[in-house]
Amino acid sequence: MTGRLANKIAVITGSSSGIGRAIAILYASEGASIVCSDIREDSRPEKAEETTLTTVQEVEKLGAKAIFVKCDTSQTSDVQNLITQAVSHFGRVDIMVNNAGIGIEGSDPRPIWDYPEEYWDKTQAVNLRGVFLGTKYAALQMRKQEPHANGDRGWIVNLGSVLGLNGSRQTAGYVASKHGVVGLTKTAAWDCAEDRIHVNAICPGCKYTYFLHGGVEAMHPFRGIGSAKDVARIALFLASDDAAWVTGIGLPVDGGYNSM
Repeated sequence: MTGRLANKIAVITGSSSGIGRAIAILYASEGASIVCSDIREDSRPEKAEETTLTTVQEVEKLGAKAIFVKCDTSQTSDVQNLITQAVSHFGRVDIMVNNAGIGIEGSDPRPIWDYPEEYWDKTQAVNLRGVFLGTKYAALQMRKQEPHANGDRGWIVNLGSVLGLNGSRQTAGYVASKHGVVGLTKTAAWDCAEDRIHVNAICPGCKYTYFLHGGVEAMHPFRGIGSAKDVARIALFLASDDAAWVTGIGLPVDGGYNSM
């Protein structure tokens, strides 16, 4: 199989549904072998997919190789095992997509004075600590590897957030965690630059999401809601040789919503 990611090994957290699933399928179509990771292999019920096939099955339909590794990204041992399993099966890790995230209060946003501290702790554990752990252990592995022909050793793509409310009424824990990802990405990019490991963040804005509340379509410059595939296409760019001179950015993918 040939493509923009031919012979690359990609680890994608939160890949059973939504954006992570779309990234996994697109990467596979471009030649990558995929390590799918999530807390469960089947699609989550709030994110209905077009088929009942798992992401691994969808990837294998494309003729690509894939495995599933269960991982709670807030747990160090789980993330270490995820990287270990990727190397055991495929020999290296070229791309790490830290996509897994939660929004505990998605359908019931709370003002900060009514925001439960346990929501805050859990949200930071998955959305921010999880990205830190994924970046840390992926970078450790990438630094050990022989570089590719262009000198690059790896690509790390994190899911952050644009300024504003991301197209919906969100709350303190979620917004703080996602903005933290952007800051973490910039710091990690500096740390990893000498080893030619690219670290970037995608900042999805007004897109389909179970956080989304009514009225956004009419406010949007494009008069609509972006899809998981829109985000996946940017994740492909940031993990390809086309982004050879790109690191340390938080790239908005919001169809112009944040420009208003």
